Amino acid sequence: MRYLVTRVAALAVDTVLFVAAYVTAFMLRFDFCEPAFGWHAVAQSFLTVWAVQVLAFAGTGCAWRAWRRTGILDLPRFAVAFALSAAVLTLMRYLLPSEMQLHIRPPYSITPINTVLAFLACVGVRLLWRFYTEAVQKENLLLNRGERLPDAEEVLALVGGRTVMVTGAGGSIGSELVRQVVRAAPAKVILVERAENALYEIDREMREMGFAAKCVPAMVDVNDGVRMRELLEQHRPEIILHAAAYKHVPMVEANPVEGLRNNALATRRLGELAREMGVKCFVMISTDKAVNPVSVMGATKRLAEILLMDLNAAEGTRFSAVRFGNVLGSSGSVVPLFEEQIRCRRPVTVTHPGMRRYFMTVQEAVGLVLQAAALAKGGEIFVLDMGADVRIVDLAEQMIRRAGLRPYVDIPIVFTGVRPGEKLFEELDVSEKSAFKTGHARIFICREAAARETASELLQKVDSILQTSPTDAGSRILALVKNPPHTTCAK
Repeated sequence: MRYLVTRVAALAVDTVLFVAAYVTAFMLRFDFCEPAFGWHAVAQSFLTVWAVQVLAFAGTGCAWRAWRRTGILDLPRFAVAFALSAAVLTLMRYLLPSEMQLHIRPPYSITPINTVLAFLACVGVRLLWRFYTEAVQKENLLLNRGERLPDAEEVLALVGGRTVMVTGAGGSIGSELVRQVVRAAPAKVILVERAENALYEIDREMREMGFAAKCVPAMVDVNDGVRMRELLEQHRPEIILHAAAYKHVPMVEANPVEGLRNNALATRRLGELAREMGVKCFVMISTDKAVNPVSVMGATKRLAEILLMDLNAAEGTRFSAVRFGNVLGSSGSVVPLFEEQIRCRRPVTVTHPGMRRYFMTVQEAVGLVLQAAALAKGGEIFVLDMGADVRIVDLAEQMIRRAGLRPYVDIPIVFTGVRPGEKLFEELDVSEKSAFKTGHARIFICREAAARETASELLQKVDSILQTSPTDAGSRILALVKNPPHTTCAK
C-alpha cells in the first residue's frame, strides 16, 4: 500500500512539472503573451503530451525509480525517456489530423522547448530530493562533512559493458551495489543471494526499474562451492563485488564456527574460483571491526582479508578489500532500532555512554566502494574516510528530540552494558601516519605487511578449529589474527 501511495504521489508531482514545462514553453515561444488559439486549447493539447510522457517514463523505468536513489548515472535513462516522448509527439504532429490532437497543432518549436524544460525539471527535482534526504540523515547523526559524488566516468569504465557478480545482493550494501552497478550500463549483473525473500525484493525492484534483461537472480549460498563454480562457469563474470557476510557482532560471537565458515573460508574459496575462471577484479566488502579485532566477527573479516591478499600474489585477478564503518539505516543498525523504540514509546537502549561509531549513508558508501574498485590495482585494503565518529547517546538524544519528545523525560535512555566483542571506539585511521593517499579525497590505502604466518598455515589452523569444533572456538579464531604486526600505513 505504501509503495502504491508513493508512486501515485510521484506521478502527481511529475504531472505538475510537466504542466509547468509545457506552459513555460508556450510563454517563451509567444513572448509571454497568450497564444491566438487561447490557453484553453493549450490545456486540451496537454492531455496528449502528458499521456505520451507518462508512458515514456513507464517504458524506460524512470517512473519506478525511487527519488532518493536517483543519481548522475540515471541521467541517460531520463534523456532517453524524454527523447522518446519528443519523437512520438513530433510524429503525431506530422501524421495525425488536428481532430485527433484536440483541435490544435502546436508550433514545431514547442516540442523541443518543452522536452528540454521537462527533462531539467524532473531530473533537477529528483536530485534535490536525494540531496535533501541524505542531508537530513547526516544532520541526524552530526555527519558534518563534505561529500563528493562518485566519478561517473570511472565507474562506467569499471563496469560498463561487463558482466558483474554481486554476492549478498539482497542485503543493505549488496542491494545498493546492484542499484548503482545497473545504472552504469553493464552487460549483465548476477544477483547472488541465499535468502529467498531478499533476492525476490531486489529482483522485483530491478524489474520495475526496467533492468530485468540485465539481471540474473541466483539463489545460491556462497558456501556452496559446487554451485558457485557452476554459476561462474555459466556466466563468466569479469568483476565480483563480494558483500555476502555475517555482520552482527553478537550473533557471530555466539556462533563463531559459522562466522568462520561464511566470512573467511567462503571468501577464500570464491577468490580461488575467481582466479581459476579468469575474473579480472574481485573486491571484498570489509569492516572497521577488522582493525585490531576484539570480536569474532572482526577476526573472521580480518582473516578473510589476509587469505584474499594471499591470492593476489599470483598474476591474474586483482584482489582488493574496502573497509568502512556503520551504514545508516541498514538492517540491524542502531538507527532503525532507535526509531522503533521511540515510535513505541519504549526506553531507548544504548550499551555505554562512551560508545562511539562511524556512520555513512548507504549510497555514499557504495559509491566510494565502486570508486575504490576503479582505482584498484590489486593487493590494496582501501579505507574510506567517514569523517568524525558519533557518540551513540548523542544520536539517541537527537532522534528523540526530532520526534518532538524530551530525552530522559518522555523517553528514557537505558544503558545496557557493552556486549561481548564490542569496542567503545572503532578504528578507521586515515591520517598521514596511517594511510596512503589516492586520487580520491575520501579513499585511502592501508598496505599492511604480510602476516607472520603463511596462508597455508592459517588454513591448517582453521581446519583444526572446524574439525574439533571446541567450546573455545571464538578465542581460537581471535588468536589466529591476534597482534596483526608490521602495519605500515604511510603517506
